Amino acid sequence: MGAFVGLGYGTAWNNRMLADYTKAYRDITDNDPNTRSYMNFFPKTTKESDLDKEWLTRALKNKRTYYRRYRDICIISMVAVYFINIVDAYVDASLAHFDISSDLTMNVRPTAIDTQQSRIPSVGLQCAFNF
Repeated sequence: MGAFVGLGYGTAWNNRMLADYTKAYRDITDNDPNTRSYMNFFPKTTKESDLDKEWLTRALKNKRTYYRRYRDICIISMVAVYFINIVDAYVDASLAHFDISSDLTMNVRPTAIDTQQSRIPSVGLQCAFNF
């Protein structure tokens, strides 16, 4: 649940920032002097004539790309967490009726392993779990 809440918050926050920077980028690239939402990123004392418009356009475009990327990563991560939960639920359901008795033993003993490449058997260890 924590992963879903955290990723949901990350998605919502990155989406809000993406919307703000997208609007600011549109406003600076259009020819309408009445659309000035990009000035909301600066203190009230900043004059629009003091800003370098080319730099600001590139910066707004980069920020828009940045927040879109991290919003998409959060969404993909939420899908990945969902599938991990599905796998965890399947494994838990598969092991729900697994009988574990008090007699769990592991036998390790030397053994001779027959191979098809040679007539002489190889020597190895055989492990057996009994439950």
